Amino acid sequence: MDKKRVYFLCTGNSCRSQMADGFLKALGGHNYEVKSAGLEAHGLNPRAVQVMKEVNVDISGNSSDVIDPELLNKADYVITLCGHADEHCPVISNKHVVKWHWGFEDPAKATGTEEEILAKFREVRDAIKARVEQFVATGQ
Repeated sequence: MDKKRVYFLCTGNSCRSQMADGFLKALGGHNYEVKSAGLEAHGLNPRAVQVMKEVNVDISGNSSDVIDPELLNKADYVITLCGHADEHCPVISNKHVVKWHWGFEDPAKATGTEEEILAKFREVRDAIKARVEQFVATGQ
């Protein structure tokens, strides 16, 4: 069976799309080829790496990449994780690509103490994990 290709998109490919990428590789990598990218490449957020490591998913080797139009049009699923990426996603010319929007708050915008900021990263991480688990279980 060919693996379905999933392309997670966000604004900067630093937090949410990286977390989704890590979870889908960990939970469904046997069925899915997973990539992530952003409208821009902001670099991997160290807090995203930290909170993913807490749940035994290592994304420290991931790179922050800009959307590749070729990958975009070869994907089976294009999933945006923030409203900005959803609104500004490049045109997908392949009409067979399924495009979904899973909106999550940007943990990189959290303010407060380090512990409060990490709590927001963990909250978003757990919400993304739950959504990825649903996708792996149901294909939706």
